[in-house]
Amino acid sequence: MREFIEQLRSNGKVTDIRHGVSREFEAPRIAKKIQGPVLFHDIEGKKAIMNLLGTRDELAAMFGVPRDKIIQKLSEVQPDGEVVVVPGSPTMEIVDEEVDLYSLPIMKHFAKDGGLYITAGIVVSEYEGTMNASIHRLMVLGKDKLAARLVPPRHTYLLHKKAASKADELPVAIVIGADPVITFASTTRVPTGKEFHYAAALRGAPVELFTCSNGVKVPHAEIILEGHIDPVERVPEGPFVDITGTYDEIRPEPVIHITRIMHRKDPIYHGILPAGPEHLLMMGVPYEPKIFRAISEVTTVKNVVLTEGGCCYLHAVVQIEKQTEGDGKNAIMAAFASHTSLKHVVVVDEDIDIFDPQDVEFAIATRVKGDMDVMIIPNVRGSSLDPRGAPDGTTTKIGIDATKVLKQAEMFERAKMPE
Repeated sequence: MREFIEQLRSNGKVTDIRHGVSREFEAPRIAKKIQGPVLFHDIEGKKAIMNLLGTRDELAAMFGVPRDKIIQKLSEVQPDGEVVVVPGSPTMEIVDEEVDLYSLPIMKHFAKDGGLYITAGIVVSEYEGTMNASIHRLMVLGKDKLAARLVPPRHTYLLHKKAASKADELPVAIVIGADPVITFASTTRVPTGKEFHYAAALRGAPVELFTCSNGVKVPHAEIILEGHIDPVERVPEGPFVDITGTYDEIRPEPVIHITRIMHRKDPIYHGILPAGPEHLLMMGVPYEPKIFRAISEVTTVKNVVLTEGGCCYLHAVVQIEKQTEGDGKNAIMAAFASHTSLKHVVVVDEDIDIFDPQDVEFAIATRVKGDMDVMIIPNVRGSSLDPRGAPDGTTTKIGIDATKVLKQAEMFERAKMPE
């Protein structure tokens, strides 16, 4: 992560905040106002980075591709990279057996938050030979306890359920400040236990893991919290602001007991601003290659974006090379099938810049005939994060085919000026 921060700094992308700021509201407020990475040098005496992957430019830099080629790269990579276990790690420079989570610059972001929240912690869990790595929001309950939002039926939830059924604690290690490629890979839907293999494939180099005292194997990072999830204990978790910028509901969630903290000397804590640009991109971009691959089965797809205005989760714009009438609607149906949380999809031609909302609106304005090009699909499964969704999880989805009519293509030709 430090190497990536310096790479961004050399390109003038990092904003340094050197004066002292508070962990409660002040640091998050500053990060919200600044586009791009913000490195705080003194959050109550500690360092923290926010907005690390706050724009597609940072993602492009991380993957070494132009920003409009990110999805093509992600759609081609398979989770088959090399993972090696090594005997030690720079993460073990300092080992604190006396646990105090308040010694870390964990932040409180919004007025009604349930407490301080770890937002970029990769929870690595292992049970009976099965491993999983994924980011979960973690609410601080005390010096050595966290409440973890475990979403059913995702892998950490299932591992905890399996361990709890046998009255076993689930060993975990929470990774904060890993290589950003690894952090990104942990948000991606891959086969069970393949997150680090996927990260290795993305970075084109092996991922090294070392073994914690509780047996969980983790990558090098700035900070590691070792512990276990209690099989029985639950507490109210929340409120917490999710990707829509609204408060998620309070639920009874499992408790993580932290038994040891390891960290680099002068560690850099990584925090993700809830509903901020990094949160949106980390939630949404991993779904884009999935949508891309699904649409490629029905037509020639050129690019896909989950838009920031749609929380990088609920709205997609799809660019296709239209071959026959009906390709647009087939693309809409494939997109909805591949990402069930999608609510609205717009399909456009190659001459539309899908990263420019005005260009997309132009396509809707000039190429859509409502009674022919708008699909309305009621009573289908949507996203639990959608405030307008029904209590049973259903919603109404809308697909807009904003592509040209092939037989009348010349009517839609956009005027160009000669060089």
